[in-house]
Amino acid sequence: MILVTGANGNLGSATLAALHARGATATGGSRTPSDGMRRLDFDDHSGIDLAGVSTLMLISAGYAEDDQVIRRHAAVLDAASRDGVRHVIYTSLTGAGDHLGFALAHRATERLVRACGLPWTILRNGLYAELFGGLLMWADDGVESAFGDGALAAVARADLAEAAAVIAADPARHSGHTYDLTGTPIRAADVADRLGVPHLTIGLGEYRRRLLNDMPDLLPFQPPMLASIATGIRHGFLDGTSPDLTDILGRPVCDPLATAVAAASATRPGHSQVTAGSTRPATA
Repeated sequence: MILVTGANGNLGSATLAALHARGATATGGSRTPSDGMRRLDFDDHSGIDLAGVSTLMLISAGYAEDDQVIRRHAAVLDAASRDGVRHVIYTSLTGAGDHLGFALAHRATERLVRACGLPWTILRNGLYAELFGGLLMWADDGVESAFGDGALAAVARADLAEAAAVIAADPARHSGHTYDLTGTPIRAADVADRLGVPHLTIGLGEYRRRLLNDMPDLLPFQPPMLASIATGIRHGFLDGTSPDLTDILGRPVCDPLATAVAAASATRPGHSQVTAGSTRPATA
């Protein structure tokens, strides 16, 4: 049986759905499980039960400070070794993202995965096209960002979920491999053009000010993470592509621009969502 952690999250739920679509025997694990899922709380180390799981799809529990994330991942990997899991797949961060504010927890977890004594596969996921579009800020019927003219090799979440399902369905074939799963480069101006609005670049200092002062719902670790994404895109560190995703899927990737446009249009004040293009849509 395949178990997908974080199964109520966006990537976890999409991965579980993709596995079911392939006819795989799979279930989800979550701190707040839905019907048919296992309760899986990484902070409750003694309660992590992976008995009967052959393949563990470890979706990064990255929504926290690094020390907490790494403790969580170490706990579930310890349980995987104890309970007889035969293969671990970890969703990490693209190799181009080593400078990003959330890279350390991913790289530390990769070390843990390689050292856990189990066959493993690491999926270094590119940044979501949904995230790229969602980070654009609406102002005066246009969009603003700190991305400048930089491009992101964005990838639709649906493609990452399908790739994870392909590998989880036949993990032995991918044992010991690290894949870099990125899409095709898109720019904020491309999204704005598709939306039919202007794009204005703001400085990184102004962006950081907005993150700190104008977005009170952000958790303390989030502003530096978001600022690192902005400067990484702006200065050309995240536009590299890899054939790995296309090779795994056996088809072209979904159009990340269409996905980013849909995400940006969904946040447009006073407007309903616009059509995001004619290519394959990504699921949210």
